Amino acid sequence: MKQAGIRLKAPVKKAILEALSERDETAAICYDKEGRPEPDPKLRDYERVPLDEDIHAYFRREVQPYVPDAWINEHVRDERDGGVGKVGYEINFNRYFYTYAPPRPLEAIEAEIEAIEAEILQLLQSDHGSSTHAIWSKQR
Repeated sequence: MKQAGIRLKAPVKKAILEALSERDETAAICYDKEGRPEPDPKLRDYERVPLDEDIHAYFRREVQPYVPDAWINEHVRDERDGGVGKVGYEINFNRYFYTYAPPRPLEAIEAEIEAIEAEILQLLQSDHGSSTHAIWSKQR
C-alpha cells in the first residue's frame, strides 16, 4: 500500500488484515513498538479475584497452571486505589433476596384453563349466537 501511495486509516487497515489473515497458534509472539506483547483480543479473559487476596498470588495459583503464557495487564489500574486491575463488586441478588415459591398444582392450572375456556365460549355465544359454539367445538 505504501508503494502505491495509498494511506489507510488504522480501522480500515485492521479490517483488511483481519479479513485476509488467518490465525496461527504456533506463531511467535508479536510485540508492539515499546516491546510489550500484543494481546490477542480473541484470547482475552478476565478473572474475579476476591478482595482479600493478592492478585499475583491468585494468578500464579489459578491461571498460570492452565494458561502458561498468560499475563496480567499491569497498565490497567483502578481509578480509586491505583492498584492493578479494576475493583468491582458482585452481588448475587438471588442468593440474598429470592424466596422460592413452589408452582401451583397441575390440577389447579387445568381447572383455571377450563374455566377461562368456558368464559370465552359464553362470550362468543352471547355475541354471535349458537353457530359459533359449533365452530369452536370442531376446532378442539
